[in-house]
Amino acid sequence: MSEVSMEKIVSLCKRRGFIYPGSEIYGGLSGTWDWGPMGVELKNNVKNLWWRMFVQERDDMYGVDAAILMNPMAWEASGHVSGFSDPLVECKKCKKRFRADQVGKECPECGGALGEVKQFNMMFKTQVGATEDPSAITYLRPETAGGIFVNFKNVVDSFHPKLPFGVAQIGKAFRNEIAPRDFIFRVRELEQMEVEYFVRPEEWESAFEEWRKNVHAFNDAVGIPKSAVHELEVPDGERAHYSKRTIDFEFDWPFGRKELYGLAYRTDFDLSAHAKGSGQDLSYLDEETKQKFIPHVIEPSFGVDRTILALLISAYAEDELGSSSAPPSPKATDGHGKASEDKGEKRVFLRFNKAVAPVKAAVFPLLKNKPELVSKAREVYEMLKKVQPQIMWDDNGNIGKRYRRQDEIGTPVCITIDFDTLGDPSTSSGQAKPELKDTVTLRNRDTGEQERVSIDSLAARIA
Repeated sequence: MSEVSMEKIVSLCKRRGFIYPGSEIYGGLSGTWDWGPMGVELKNNVKNLWWRMFVQERDDMYGVDAAILMNPMAWEASGHVSGFSDPLVECKKCKKRFRADQVGKECPECGGALGEVKQFNMMFKTQVGATEDPSAITYLRPETAGGIFVNFKNVVDSFHPKLPFGVAQIGKAFRNEIAPRDFIFRVRELEQMEVEYFVRPEEWESAFEEWRKNVHAFNDAVGIPKSAVHELEVPDGERAHYSKRTIDFEFDWPFGRKELYGLAYRTDFDLSAHAKGSGQDLSYLDEETKQKFIPHVIEPSFGVDRTILALLISAYAEDELGSSSAPPSPKATDGHGKASEDKGEKRVFLRFNKAVAPVKAAVFPLLKNKPELVSKAREVYEMLKKVQPQIMWDDNGNIGKRYRRQDEIGTPVCITIDFDTLGDPSTSSGQAKPELKDTVTLRNRDTGEQERVSIDSLAARIA
């Protein structure tokens, strides 16, 4: 169980522009969240890393971006229309509804008796076109896998890939959850990163093992510690009807150990179902053996929202600067010394690794009312921005407040331009050191340590 409280995570996310409640000025909408400026950068970094690892750096992967709206026959063939349901109960007294598998024998709100369990289909219905008859009904997709399976034949016809190969997609999915909860853990609008990896039937076990290792490799790349992720072998009777083997990768959330990712061996269920439903031949012709068959599928499924939540929980830290082995930072209250901060001050910070941090570095002028400092700081900022776009300019408040703000965003380093950078004694009452010209103060987020480095070395340090 994580020691980080959800209250702290939610508060930090709103305060620092990661995630806001959806439609907040109108009282909100349950199960919806809006991604703020820092959240968008963090999420895009995670998605880009996933895409690079599992599509761009491999020779056996193909990417697609399928439509959210699909012909409803696709969802009938896949079994979603008849079977994508959760058990629903309604309180006889207050009329509130709950998932039956998450409540006891009485209403958790008012203590009233619960009614009979009913199956509730979680797909959002909508209509296509101007008519309102049943033939116009379709659904917002409840998963991204469907768009991959219906494009299997297109990818094969366009690229003639050899087995094994995969098709990957990142995109939105929608589920009309009975009881969305736990911040972005269970929501009605979510984003998925999924792969359908097509294999020969006799080769599924080796492919399954490969993707099991890949899941852990991705966690390591984004910064989710292996000690917080646990493999649960889902037993017979609890797996989805199409699965012959499933591993749930569970995470130690503040609200308990629950699923983070899933890995399933789906056999040939999906392609066979869509072949039957569409009347199209979705078999694969092996050019070497001339054998024709329906490939089997390994599906690693990653939720973007849950990845971000697990990452925030993993990165969250509190400490007192100066209480560690790091030397205390020097004071600079008169504007002529180095950037400084108070020893022993409590702070919150996010230990993001450089790959996912929404801001890679922040650039400060020591004082914003000194044009010569601001001009030089802007020069450094613009130079670094060309090398790494995720650079932030910050001149709001004193240096200590800027450091705290960047700590909470998770910025790995802060760069301060001071009078020593200018190397001109006349600009700072003779206190600047000419030998330090064109150097800056580089401050480390995790330790608070500061070092003097040359401007020429900055690009390599933040790349």
